[in-house]
Amino acid sequence: MSGIEARFRAAGRKLLMPYIMGGVTDGWVEYLRAFAEAGADAIEVGLPFSDPTLDGPTIQDANDAALARGTTVRRVLADVTGLDLGVPLVASTYYNLVAHDGPERFCAALRDAGFAGLIVPDLPLDEAGELIAAAEAAGIELALLASVVTPAPRLAQIAERSRGFVYAVSLMGTTGERHEVDASAAALVERLKAGTDRPVLHGFGITTPEHAARASQAADGVIVGAAVVRRVLDGAGPKEVGGFLAKMRRAIDQGG
Repeated sequence: MSGIEARFRAAGRKLLMPYIMGGVTDGWVEYLRAFAEAGADAIEVGLPFSDPTLDGPTIQDANDAALARGTTVRRVLADVTGLDLGVPLVASTYYNLVAHDGPERFCAALRDAGFAGLIVPDLPLDEAGELIAAAEAAGIELALLASVVTPAPRLAQIAERSRGFVYAVSLMGTTGERHEVDASAAALVERLKAGTDRPVLHGFGITTPEHAARASQAADGVIVGAAVVRRVLDGAGPKEVGGFLAKMRRAIDQGG
């Protein structure tokens, strides 16, 4: 059993993983501390990239803000090195940045900075072998994505090769806030869980505490991105964003 997966199982509850773009503001690491204090079970940290094809306007704006501040992958890794948050950090980025240094060097750098996991949303399963091997060698858990249109045989392969958890993409589209949780999400989670006991986290469109509670009834937990990032971009500080996540934590615990 992987390290992240072992932590998730030991939590004994539905899981909450918020997302923030690395380097989006001065002192951005204070948000990480606030997230952990609010009850996050892991934290996803975006590594800024100029062409985030899977992300909607909010996270694209966060990418732009981080890059405008001169943020680089190395800067983000330096910022988190030595942090003791008590929860795993999961890096998220696009394969261009992985390939720039090469998978082995990239994964080793993540490990040395204290990351436990990695998400690369634009890497097809059929081309993931090199990164899967490099991540395993570095002790980095590469979580793979499954979508609502992924056929059953491929879902089984994704679940088998994923480490830590499986990322269930709940809709066809980009990241962003939504008025409702897509009805197809629960069906995807059920299809995944029918073939694996690895934790399945529901991402995309989780906007309110009510969404989080509803989604976590089927899934093992939720990933919350744009709803968090929008608050950061609007000027909310770590305490305020942490308060929002604490409401999500309570809703999940009461309704998940």
